[in-house]
Amino acid sequence: MAQSTKSASGGARVGVQKFGRFLSGMVMPNIGAFIAWGLITALFIPTGWWPNEYFAKLVGPMITYLLPLLIGYTGGTMIHKQRGGVIGALATMGVIVGADIPMFLGAMIVGPAAAWVLKKFDEAIEGKVRSGFEMLVNNFSLGIIGGALALVAYSLIGRAIEAVTNVLSAGVDFLVAHHLIPLVNILIEPAKVLFLNNAINHGVLSPIAIEQAASAGKSILFMLESNPGPGLGILLAYMIVGRGSARQSAPGAAIIHFFGGIHEIYFPYILMNPRLLLAVIAGGVTGTLTFSIVGAGLVGPPSPGSIIAYLAMAPRGEILQVLSGVLTSAVVSFLIAALLLKTSKQKDDEESLEEAAQRMKDMKAQGMTPAAGAAAGASASIIASASETKAGSDIRKIVFACDAGMGSSAMGASMLRKKLKSIGSDVEVTNTAISDLPSDADVVITHHTLTDRARSVVPAAEHVSIDNFLKSPEYDKLAERLKP
Repeated sequence: MAQSTKSASGGARVGVQKFGRFLSGMVMPNIGAFIAWGLITALFIPTGWWPNEYFAKLVGPMITYLLPLLIGYTGGTMIHKQRGGVIGALATMGVIVGADIPMFLGAMIVGPAAAWVLKKFDEAIEGKVRSGFEMLVNNFSLGIIGGALALVAYSLIGRAIEAVTNVLSAGVDFLVAHHLIPLVNILIEPAKVLFLNNAINHGVLSPIAIEQAASAGKSILFMLESNPGPGLGILLAYMIVGRGSARQSAPGAAIIHFFGGIHEIYFPYILMNPRLLLAVIAGGVTGTLTFSIVGAGLVGPPSPGSIIAYLAMAPRGEILQVLSGVLTSAVVSFLIAALLLKTSKQKDDEESLEEAAQRMKDMKAQGMTPAAGAAAGASASIIASASETKAGSDIRKIVFACDAGMGSSAMGASMLRKKLKSIGSDVEVTNTAISDLPSDADVVITHHTLTDRARSVVPAAEHVSIDNFLKSPEYDKLAERLKP
């Protein structure tokens, strides 16, 4: 019974990660367009840095049509490739016209749903179309089904989603007005450490925040998950009172986190000492409370969550308000983390890391066979996969994967690429999102909390699980194996 409960828990965690990845996957590829809209808004609206009535005409059409259509198209392609993208955008147009507010949530619903309907139709007629009529059937089936779904979305779904959105917005307004919004960070900060940060920020908060910013000019919701202050406090505490390799690597991690905006870099430091969750929760609550009190907000999504992006998305004349929340959250997180680290009973951080790896091994073993679970404890800083270790001569492509494929995986790939270049190895090293892992990957490197998902995508690859993308002994082991 206990084992069954553990397996269900592990399966639920992976399931939540997959669903979160699906939500954020519709927004993350289009973040550049969201940032462009945010910059145009911050610069040229009447209350912007350089008000310009001519350029400000772009703001409305972009948020009403361009951004929802991009989300609907992307969501459709995730289900049924390009045909799914086309019908996803077509159905999204229905909810756009059928509502009086920007339809981001509507696009995230009808885009994938329309693609799923078309996919089922295509599967039903596969092999049944006479030769020479394929293009005719393909084009008319998409047009007829897409047109019908657009009418349904226009007549029914748009208004329904608008009503739901209004309820959610009213709830947010109530929390902000009564200074209760900081309590949300009690849930956000632990979820981030479980690598649900992109799902929370881009899958849940950003769609509501963008609609809020369209009417109010800014939104505090952009700052709930992306605030770099709590993570900075954790890393500063390790720099000053930490021990061993964690203390040595913390300065570099702090720079990458605060200026590069890669929040995943500080997650392993919390996993080494889970008590530090109290520090990031307190820091997040403090920062959001400060934002709420001073009336801070951003005009667009700060992605990545860098202090540079924060300043770029700050409304004119509100940079100090934005910085105040970042500063207070960092100070509170630092003070609590420093106290917890100072009173820690471990002799050094190496021992903490070893114990954390053992806990992660147990978590992974919950959803694996006994043989895989036994293999998971092979090292203190690596939770080995159940796949066979490949010979160096058989490795041609190494892929780093993370939830979004843009942050920690890019950093890890860059570090290993330099290491292999120094030894003269020509093995290809790339990075991507877990859902986009190529089938020809020979070695896949992920954070240990994401390895189960990676293995389900490319089971034939060798899977290497690490604790820290910034510094891992597995890089040296791979380099030794790949020496020419």
